[in-house]
Amino acid sequence: MKRLAAFLIITFGAGLTASAQQSRSLKECIDYGLQHFGTMRVAQYQVETANQQARQALGQYLPQVSGTGNFTDNLKLQTTLLPAGFAGPEPRRISLGSKYQTNLSAQLTQTIYDKSLLIGIKANEANQKLADLSVRQTREEIIYNIASNYYQVFIVQQQIALLKDNLERTQQVLNILKLQRDNGVIQPIDYTNTEVSFNNTRSQLSLSENNLALALNRLKYQMGLPQEAELTLSDSLLIKKVPTVEEANFSAQSLISYQKATANLDLQRLQLLRTKAGYQPTLNFSASYGTLALGNQLADGFRNFTGFGSIGLRLNIPIFDGFQRDAQIQQNRLTVMTQEEQLRLNTAAYQLQFSNAQTQIQKSKTNIQNDDRNVKLAQEVYNITTLQYKQGTKSLTDLINADNSYRQAQSNYINSLINFYQARLDLEQSQGSLLTFYNQL
Repeated sequence: MKRLAAFLIITFGAGLTASAQQSRSLKECIDYGLQHFGTMRVAQYQVETANQQARQALGQYLPQVSGTGNFTDNLKLQTTLLPAGFAGPEPRRISLGSKYQTNLSAQLTQTIYDKSLLIGIKANEANQKLADLSVRQTREEIIYNIASNYYQVFIVQQQIALLKDNLERTQQVLNILKLQRDNGVIQPIDYTNTEVSFNNTRSQLSLSENNLALALNRLKYQMGLPQEAELTLSDSLLIKKVPTVEEANFSAQSLISYQKATANLDLQRLQLLRTKAGYQPTLNFSASYGTLALGNQLADGFRNFTGFGSIGLRLNIPIFDGFQRDAQIQQNRLTVMTQEEQLRLNTAAYQLQFSNAQTQIQKSKTNIQNDDRNVKLAQEVYNITTLQYKQGTKSLTDLINADNSYRQAQSNYINSLINFYQARLDLEQSQGSLLTFYNQL
């Protein structure tokens, strides 16, 4: 295991030197993603949208002022017939109005009482809370996705390091076997079998290097980093002590998904109250003022204005709407009941996810400890077998078996490591502590 650790330190030390400017730790990758990944901008737009919706709802209860103006050229005035005796002994036809007319006016309306609008304003708080929760949920998703892909990249790098180490060891054995074959000590088939193993390892190395490129591309995408940019990891997670995970009690209220569902439920309840409020009377104040100019000459239509104005109250009392509002109330009530039931189902699912994550983290931790011991034992067996083979007390078959056992132990340890880190991420997610996990990096 010391040889493996030393090899990894050398490998990563060289990588850091070659690309120091692009080398990033897990926290640095997450920091970059939180600033550059597109979903964060989308979440911020949602917050701003909620703010503007709040302004719109409040604006409905503020004074509404509008102005109008029109100029009319009555090409042919309307006429009427005055009866006989009213303006002379005979009936007389006269024109009504003026040829030119200019009318300027302004109107103001102010809602005095409208409960549905008041409830709409109250809903702004829940709507803005929902937008803020969406931002936090987006942050958690970015943290989870970057960390998961970061671990994938790192593990593939460890696999490559192990395969190169295995190639080096196998090449040393091949060099010995070649001399023995040429001297007639072993059969050519023994050399050929080992050469096949060498070629298989080389093929696995080529596949792992391709997997590394794909994993790096996925990590760059999750970070919002251009695909053409260079990226090197700086953390040596494998060499660090496996972190301890403290047991925590489950609380659905700490989960963003639960909080968002609760906020949505609050909005639906407010919508139900708002629909019910439609049965209540509304009272509005209105005022208007304008000025009017009349004349039969064009110039007269723009001078000698005469003002006019009015104020008033408008009371609207809903009486019967064909049961439309009652149908809306029933629909809103069913929506609330559906979301309440869905929230209960989701809470049970969150509890199950948390329990499974706890079980998985404990299993992964045990596997790491066992596989770590196996790597040390397999390495010890391999070293002893190699020495005995050189001394002629062990056969080539024993050496190959020891080498295969050592490789398998290394592979198992790598798999246990990625399973542990993935299980830890899942546990942090299931208990709503991904932001805490990120802050502690």
